[in-house]
Amino acid sequence: MTNENKKYILAIDLGTSGPKVALVSTDCEVVASDFEPTTLNLFDNGGAEQDPAEWWSSIMTAAKRLLDGGHAPKEDVIAVSCTSQWSGTVPVDKEGNHLCNAIIWMDSRGAKYMPKINGGLFEIEGYGIAKLMKWMRLTGGAPSHTGKDPISHILFIRDQMPEVYEKTYMFLEPKDYLNLRLTGEFVSTQDTMTLHWVTDNRDINNIKYDKGLLKLSTLDGSKLPPMILTTDVVGNLRKEIANELGLSEDVKVVGGTPDVQSAAIGSGAIRDYEPNLCLGTSSFLTCHVPFKKTDIFHNMASLPSGIPGRYFIANEQETSAVCLSFLKDNLFYADDELEIKAGDKDVLSIMCTMAGRIPAGSDKLIFTPWLYGERTPVDNHSIRGGFYNLTLKTTRAHMIRSVMEGVAYNSRWLLKYVEIFAKRKFESINIIGGGAQSDVWCQIIADVMDRTINQVNEPRHANARGAAALAIVALGYGTFEEIATKTKIDKVYKPNPDNREIYDELFKEYLNIYKKNEGIYARLNRKK
Repeated sequence: MTNENKKYILAIDLGTSGPKVALVSTDCEVVASDFEPTTLNLFDNGGAEQDPAEWWSSIMTAAKRLLDGGHAPKEDVIAVSCTSQWSGTVPVDKEGNHLCNAIIWMDSRGAKYMPKINGGLFEIEGYGIAKLMKWMRLTGGAPSHTGKDPISHILFIRDQMPEVYEKTYMFLEPKDYLNLRLTGEFVSTQDTMTLHWVTDNRDINNIKYDKGLLKLSTLDGSKLPPMILTTDVVGNLRKEIANELGLSEDVKVVGGTPDVQSAAIGSGAIRDYEPNLCLGTSSFLTCHVPFKKTDIFHNMASLPSGIPGRYFIANEQETSAVCLSFLKDNLFYADDELEIKAGDKDVLSIMCTMAGRIPAGSDKLIFTPWLYGERTPVDNHSIRGGFYNLTLKTTRAHMIRSVMEGVAYNSRWLLKYVEIFAKRKFESINIIGGGAQSDVWCQIIADVMDRTINQVNEPRHANARGAAALAIVALGYGTFEEIATKTKIDKVYKPNPDNREIYDELFKEYLNIYKKNEGIYARLNRKK
């Protein structure tokens, strides 16, 4: 296909920090991108909200800048495909208006409702045995005790905001809210709705809501959207949106998929047992598998993938690359001269350079990255982050490197159980996400995890590529297998054997820190 005949997809990747909007060719090449930040509202009671109106405003602002940049003819844009943060809840009325802020994936206020939903006379890990067996048999998993799943969000709204609940026509995931704004259609995709834990996923090609699970969850099925495939066309772009962006009204909007699934596709690791690690705001280590299975003790399961007819291992580490931003914004450079002289990107680059000057192990300083609780490999909303073994000789550079190493320790912790789940050792792992742009961090990951790490080209755009891939397949411009072969690897990082001993020692102590302090965290962060 010549450049003159190329077509393009407008890929929208709504992350917690804001939307990235990219123009992706039908060869799955990111031509250009833009970003507009959004506000994250955190509350002392475990609340985490964002304003859907700000999401939309930021998306339109970034999309207009991108499309007006002359990167590709607007008339050659043929589709829009969205990916977004997963496990969020937006209540909307019949006209499609949101009724309150979105309750996002970090929100744990619904945890207090889960013992009644999950519990029973005889329990395993806080789940009634009969309920647990039904959930696992039908869905592959079960509602989290943390209160961070959509089922908990909906129960919280029903109890604490009854006027909003009564006016709600449908509860939508963030991606589906965007598709509603783009097309006027109330719809979701099968992979997206699995975290509500009310779908029967036993037949991967015939996923449907289950009446028994709806009764068990106490959710009103009439307030949940109908489901389509990720590669189905939702509809055409609404006339007013097309006009505002300067696009054709014939532009198609496809079903799309959440960020975990789009990242897996965009990483190029789409064959069964090909793993990818994402270092974004949160982190996940996943791969596709040809079976349905659950590990309730480490909060992971094989759930429907963004690729129709496939399962992938679903897990999530709550805070990852955001830990480095936290260090920069909250502890180091909020009013520092360094940030005044350099832009945000340059400051993070300087931090990575500083980390590279510190020896492996950060002189035995250990950071735990649990700044907002954890989901996997432990499901515990009360644990918190911290620095351990600080001395008068500790410098900012030590702290920066220890943050990178702490995220890597948590990934190594998860790796053990993902490999057990998959019944095989991963020799190499594709790495993506904003944190994967750092050569220093990629090498730390390789050394700590003792695995070869493949740095995917433009790792921060993996989600956009994955979203675009769905549109490429939907409109007949390629297959998932063809798209995967076009994924480029920039660098390969081999584990440094000289660092094996120190990282084995510190990883052992990292696990001890969790075991010894779990009770303290529970007492300090007990919800009243």
